[in-house]
Amino acid sequence: MKTVYVGMSGGVDSSVSAALLKQQGYNVVGVYMKNWSRDLPGLSCPWKEDYQDAKRVAVQLGIDFKMYDFEKDYQQKVVDYMLDGFKAGITPNPDIMCNQEIKFKLFLDTALEDGADLIATGHYASTKNGRLFAAKDDNKDQTYFLYRVTKEALQKTIFPLGEYTKPQVRQLAKKFKLVTADKKESMGICFVGKVGIKEFLEQYVDKQSGKIINQKGEVIGRHDGAIFYTIGQRHGLDVGGGLPYYVTGKDMDKNEVYVTSDLQDSKLWNREIKFTSAHWINGEPKAAKLAARTRHRAKLIPVKKLNKLSNSQWVAELNEYVRALTPGQSAVFYAEDECLGGGIVS
Repeated sequence: MKTVYVGMSGGVDSSVSAALLKQQGYNVVGVYMKNWSRDLPGLSCPWKEDYQDAKRVAVQLGIDFKMYDFEKDYQQKVVDYMLDGFKAGITPNPDIMCNQEIKFKLFLDTALEDGADLIATGHYASTKNGRLFAAKDDNKDQTYFLYRVTKEALQKTIFPLGEYTKPQVRQLAKKFKLVTADKKESMGICFVGKVGIKEFLEQYVDKQSGKIINQKGEVIGRHDGAIFYTIGQRHGLDVGGGLPYYVTGKDMDKNEVYVTSDLQDSKLWNREIKFTSAHWINGEPKAAKLAARTRHRAKLIPVKKLNKLSNSQWVAELNEYVRALTPGQSAVFYAEDECLGGGIVS
């Protein structure tokens, strides 16, 4: 009988994953990863409650349960990475880095040393022979966040929810009578629960007022700091005048944010994606028909041509324009329902 260590976050998805694996005859061990415990002004971190929920489910299922404290590694590999990115004027994705460095590296290595044969998580994705495939539920598919996981890690991973839709997972939770069956999903960045990115950043950087400049070069308002704004952003721009404005760029040295009221502004649209730090799960793509996704749940855009410019630089020419391509975010490539990998938009 194979031993599977399941990352249990206290949510319904990982709870059902553990229940399904037990039903399938695995020796299941539940693991709560303590990645973040710090409270923020006005909001307490829900880690204790999540830990208790995960533990209750483990008791219900009659499986062993333990906690791994990854807080120090998480701070260095995810939080500091994110803060450095924002300070440099790009928009990093902490969830992708968390999967690469914590869940499918640190958790995997720790679990294997601890006696696991395999690990499992509640991600909506499928894996087979070290390859990564989209989940059955298009709306919940999380392969975009998993594209930097290695082939070797995928060979040791089970995604029990790959063939289920979210409503089916809720039904299963009720059928298994799990205490998390009706628990709401936590939104916001992966480790801060209900706190948005701006509120989180405000704990680490001082607000610094600067100019908001429109497409004609006119100063039309002030902002709290260029660091808080991202390409394509529409909300949180205090400029008045009735017209919606969109962020098209920013200058971190001058602390200026550039906006446009023209949704067709060429600065908002791209037909090519330049990216670095490429990670291909099973080698560089050979497929004739590729499609790219530039944010979670964005539609797949057919790729005309994918070129390697150097060891670190790639460019993808698209068949149509993509809106608000954001440096620091990821471009992820697919051949039908297989996720091949991708890189960081430059």
